[in-house]
Amino acid sequence: MIKFTIVTITYNAAQVLSRTLESVIAQDYPCVEHIVVDGASTDDTLNIAYEYKDRSDKSGSGHVVRIQSEPDKGLYDAMNKGLRLATGDYICYINAGDCLHSPDTLSLVASKAMPFVNEDDKKCLPAVIYGDTDWTDNNGNYIGKRRLSPPEHLTWRSFKHGMLVCHQAFYARVDIARNIEYNLEYRHSSDVDWCIRVMKEAEKRQLPLVNVNQTVADYQREGQTTKYHRASLIERFNVMRCHYGLIVTLSMHVWFLLRAVLKRARS
Repeated sequence: MIKFTIVTITYNAAQVLSRTLESVIAQDYPCVEHIVVDGASTDDTLNIAYEYKDRSDKSGSGHVVRIQSEPDKGLYDAMNKGLRLATGDYICYINAGDCLHSPDTLSLVASKAMPFVNEDDKKCLPAVIYGDTDWTDNNGNYIGKRRLSPPEHLTWRSFKHGMLVCHQAFYARVDIARNIEYNLEYRHSSDVDWCIRVMKEAEKRQLPLVNVNQTVADYQREGQTTKYHRASLIERFNVMRCHYGLIVTLSMHVWFLLRAVLKRARS
């Protein structure tokens, strides 16, 4: 079977962690490794995580829960730790407050990978399987569909139009992703850079990127990127300039600005 590694990053996340964990333990797909990487929380986060692990161990679901807690250098350092621990075929980051969309989400994602498996050979598996995302508020209530929608045919060049696939809806092959760690020079937008580099490697290996064509993640809108919106935008500009060049990046940002002005004028 296709094995999934779900990584959840936590730090003093007791208020929002439970719904994330519940969305994973509710999955009807059995071959799941759930890694919780905690940054030495001082609230009730770890108690919630260990109670969840105990429930999962006793459930007979086939899920394996692993918890690591220690100080880190920030979100992306913790993500790198999770990446190094991953033993699955695919990795996806569902951080505290975010959720897998429905109990059959991982079954759905696996169904998109299985046609590429030839006599138990996983070398031809898609490099990335991706889907759509719903926005939720801080209490997990539905707000709406994410404004940017994933294209049917995704490439690394697609992200010059913005991050068309949410990080929480991006399932990357572990054997590819493990060699592409998050760049710690970026504090707020390293996930954009990481996704682009994963997709560049997919193109080198001539591996497909497959659209699930359904919602696979619920993203808590008031996350770190939203909290530090201005710094995130500056970093995203630098990420785009690195991958697409200055002229393309400037022209795209002029278009982003015009689009925002036109949208405001219509409203």
